[in-house]
Amino acid sequence: MLDKPVKIPGPNHPIAIEANPSRVVVKVGGKIIADTHDALTLREASYPAVQYIPRRDVDMAALKRSEHTTYCPYKGDASYYSIPAGGDRSRDAPVTRAVLLARLVMMAFSMPVVLPAPAS
Repeated sequence: MLDKPVKIPGPNHPIAIEANPSRVVVKVGGKIIADTHDALTLREASYPAVQYIPRRDVDMAALKRSEHTTYCPYKGDASYYSIPAGGDRSRDAPVTRAVLLARLVMMAFSMPVVLPAPAS
């Protein structure tokens, strides 16, 4: 197994997370996929801001786990889900990461980022 590079956010690649004071509702194919007042906004470097939605506020039955995975040296491994109700446009969209610093590549409509359940 190859070691993956790990980078720490800093002045050249800042990452900030803050509570989003607004309600976030995600609809795909006319179906509400997520509805929360507890979203977190992540701002990373020059990328567009993304929303993190707690798993408890996501209709997980509407998601299908994908085999697609990626790695970011700042945020770690990412697993993806697809939303069948959204067709091809909703394939491999929402992200779950093992750490809270996760990034979602936003599509034309907002897609939920699913945070892992808290460790018990």
